[in-house]
Amino acid sequence: MNKKLPLNPGEMLGIMGGGQLGRMFAIEAAYMGYHVTVLEPGEMPPAAEVSLKHIAEPYLSESGLDRLARESSAVSTEFENVPAQALNRLAKETFVAPPGNAVAVAQDRNAEKHFIETSAHVPVAPHCQISSEQDIEAADESLFPAILKTARLGYDGKGQVLVDDREQLREAFTTLNKVDCILEKRLKLFKEVSVIVARSYNGQTATFPVCENRHRNGILAVTVMPARISETISDQARQYATQIVDALNYVGVLCVEFFVLEDGTLVANEMAPRPHNSGHATIDACWSNQFEQQLRCMTGQPLADTTQHSAAVMLNLLGDIWFDGENHREPDWSSVLAIPGVKLHLYGKAQARKARKMGHVTCLGKTIQEALQRAQDVAKVLGLPEPQ
Repeated sequence: MNKKLPLNPGEMLGIMGGGQLGRMFAIEAAYMGYHVTVLEPGEMPPAAEVSLKHIAEPYLSESGLDRLARESSAVSTEFENVPAQALNRLAKETFVAPPGNAVAVAQDRNAEKHFIETSAHVPVAPHCQISSEQDIEAADESLFPAILKTARLGYDGKGQVLVDDREQLREAFTTLNKVDCILEKRLKLFKEVSVIVARSYNGQTATFPVCENRHRNGILAVTVMPARISETISDQARQYATQIVDALNYVGVLCVEFFVLEDGTLVANEMAPRPHNSGHATIDACWSNQFEQQLRCMTGQPLADTTQHSAAVMLNLLGDIWFDGENHREPDWSSVLAIPGVKLHLYGKAQARKARKMGHVTCLGKTIQEALQRAQDVAKVLGLPEPQ
């Protein structure tokens, strides 16, 4: 039975997924006096280590979902591939934010692009659906060169193939096992940016400053906050993100990724129905952070002040820095922590693996240049490419 919002401290909150985003949510919930139950298969995932309860069952387990609904006054999710039908089942018994129908849109790139363009009235890259050989033949020649992406389950650069012409498209479609795909025209980019936006159950919205993102091998490597773009583009990105959450009738935290084109045009790339790697700098650089906003949304509390008080550069820490060739080594954390303005966040993962997200470092400063210099000093210690 749904409890009346707002939910006050002391209530039990459920989180679907036990990774680092769930861990950071649980830590934030504890600060504000709430308790957390994590639904995640497997033993002691990162979120469970800092939560009151752990239900070690699959995401579609009827018994696991029933227990989570029974014990939680509200439920949220920490990764985008939580089955939407699981959220819909939970919503029959408890308050769920974000709602399953909104998550379902974000889980399918074709549905997502169509929704952003036609319902939210936000521009996107030229594209078409590729689900058959007939779709390949029908694809407009103007889309090439392009990128073919699987419609579902792709993240961190997975399930994506660059194609220059129709013949390469055929090969790529076969390589991706002929699953539903989307073909997107490759655009001339100036920057990639993102906006973290929160929307409460009564329609209140708040956006954090725009983040500027650099990727390496398809994985986010560096975020600069605020993004080094014009105020006009920044305001437009925040407005577009707000249009999207309003059109979705969304409740919770959403990340919208954008491309800033060479001519200054802004187009939406994709969205993630949860807190996002690019929003981690909000923990140390803003008066509130994306996880506090997630908690406030699901409990029906007023949204928090998103003002940024310090310039920030965030470095993503992958498992690669735990290795010298094939030999395991512990990174030199003491040298990292000796650098002023540095905040270290490790995710409690038991084993480092190459390309696995293990943590992040946020470097703060009075100016972007000061924060960037500190990030460059951290990168030298850890053997990372120098952020620019």
